[in-house]
Amino acid sequence: MKLQQLRFLLAVAQNNLNVTTAADRLFTSQPGVSKQIRLLEEELGVPIFQRSGRQLTGITPAGKAIIAHAEQVLKDVDAIRDAANEYSDPKNGSLSIATTHTQARYVLPKVIQQFRTNYPKVDLQIHQGNPEQISEMAAGGAVDFAIATEATADFGNLLMMPCYHWNRAIITPHDHPLSQVQPLTLEAIAQYPIVTYVFGFTGRSQLDEAFRQHHLEPQVVLTATDADVIKTYVKLGLGVGILAKMAYQPELDQGLCALDASHLFPPSITRLGFRPGLFLRQFHYDFIALFAPHLERELVDAAIAAASEQERTALFQGITLKHY
Repeated sequence: MKLQQLRFLLAVAQNNLNVTTAADRLFTSQPGVSKQIRLLEEELGVPIFQRSGRQLTGITPAGKAIIAHAEQVLKDVDAIRDAANEYSDPKNGSLSIATTHTQARYVLPKVIQQFRTNYPKVDLQIHQGNPEQISEMAAGGAVDFAIATEATADFGNLLMMPCYHWNRAIITPHDHPLSQVQPLTLEAIAQYPIVTYVFGFTGRSQLDEAFRQHHLEPQVVLTATDADVIKTYVKLGLGVGILAKMAYQPELDQGLCALDASHLFPPSITRLGFRPGLFLRQFHYDFIALFAPHLERELVDAAIAAASEQERTALFQGITLKHY
C-alpha cells in the first residue's frame, strides 16, 4: 500500500468518481490512476468502487470505510511533515483561512498586515464563503481555520473558540426620519423596507428572532452576503440597512449614518475553529492570538485537550471578549 494510491483514491472519491477529473487535478494520467486503484483493491482483497464496465458508479460499503481511514492517514502524514517543518524551518509554511465577507473586509486586514510582517515567508490564503461552505472547507482539510458567526453549532467536528462580541447598527441616509427617533425601537424600524444579510450570514438568525419576539414582520426587500452591497442600496433609497456595526466606516460611508442598535439585538459571537488533529505550528498560534488576544497558546492547548464540549465551554467562561 502506497501513499500515492491513497491520494488517488481520495481524489476520485472527491471528484464524483470521475477518474479523468481526478487525474487532471493530480497532474497525472487517467490510466495511471485507474491502475493504482486496481492494485490497491487487489492488495486489500475487496472492491472499493462499484463498476459498470469501465465506469465507476458508486462506492462499496468496504470502500466507504477504507476512504475514511485513508483521509485520516493522509492528514496524519501532513501533520508529521508539519511537525518536522516546525523545527527545520519555523518561519516558512502555509496558512489558509475560510471566512465571510464581513470578517475579511472589516476585521482581518489589520491582523493580516501584522501577521505578514511577522511571517513574510508564510503562504497566506483567504477564502470567502457562507457558513456552510466555511465549515466544509475546514472540516475537510481544505483550509486550516474557519472564522464565522452563524451556524457554529453545526460546524461538524470543528473545535470552535470564541473570539469577540459584536452587535448591529441601523444604516440610513443622514436625513432619514429614523435618525430622529429617540429611543430607537424595533417597531420604528419595522415601518421601513429593510436591506440586510442573507439568512445564515453574520448573525442574521438573531436579528430575525428579535423581530419575532416583538411580533413584528419586517419588510426585507433585499438581502446580500456583502455589507458593501447593503450600503450601496441604502444610499439608493431602497430601504434602511441592518448590518454589523464594524462594517460602518464614517470616513468612507459618506452620506450615511449609523444608529446604534445594540439595545435592540443580543450580541453575536464570532468564533475561530479548526479540525481536531490539525498540527498547530507557532505561526498558527500567533495568528490566533493576533485575531483574539485572549486565546493564548496555553488556553488553545487546553481547549484541544478538553475531553468534552462542556469541558471546553467551561474553559472560556469568565473570559472578557473584546467588542466591535
